[in-house]
Amino acid sequence: MSGVEPRPAEGRVYDAYLHLLDRQVVDPDGELICKVDDLELELAEDGAAYVRAILTGPAALGPRIGGAAGALMTAVHARLSGGAGPGRIPFHLVADIGSAVTVSARPADLPIRGFEDWVRTTIIDAIPGASDAPE
Repeated sequence: MSGVEPRPAEGRVYDAYLHLLDRQVVDPDGELICKVDDLELELAEDGAAYVRAILTGPAALGPRIGGAAGALMTAVHARLSGGAGPGRIPFHLVADIGSAVTVSARPADLPIRGFEDWVRTTIIDAIPGASDAPE
């Protein structure tokens, strides 16, 4: 032991890989929203990293996967979405972190489904009979 007491954390401390990445994101009623595909971090002056936002969608997951598969995923998303970036959930909306990440907002209030909405309205709805299918 060095005799130096560790500085207490001002907030809860989580391991991003263990507690956040690839977790399901749910709304206050437990309805599935998306998955945590990546995180937007901010470095404090003392070097500590803080999560600013949860990133979701192919534009977030592609770079994390890496290699040819990740590059293809990112390129297809960029081409089909007109270059839109990943869905972004500000971290202040996170209400609880457990087996799932619970946010305090409803899916309709989050700017995360732009690509999914585009695919639904541009591709899926153009298929005969698809507009009759439940969402």
